[in-house]
Amino acid sequence: MKNQSILIVGLLLFFTGVQFRMVESFTLSEPSSQFVSAQVGARLQQQPSVWGTGPGRKVVEPPRWLGLALMSVGSVLTLKGIALNRGG
Repeated sequence: MKNQSILIVGLLLFFTGVQFRMVESFTLSEPSSQFVSAQVGARLQQQPSVWGTGPGRKVVEPPRWLGLALMSVGSVLTLKGIALNRGG
């Protein structure tokens, strides 16, 4: 079962990385924006390029390297999961 969970986590990370590479930004809903503002608090002013300004919806712009990093880790975990399934 452990081998299958490594494979699934790898695939999820890989496809999340692909998603981050395909989009430029995410617009959060108002309740999500309020929740993030309450949780992040003071760090919101330190990263104006990541968060949209204004009291309404927040815009998240993930850095370009994040998608590549997730795809790299996901592909390694996927291949490791496949190798463990074949060996065991």
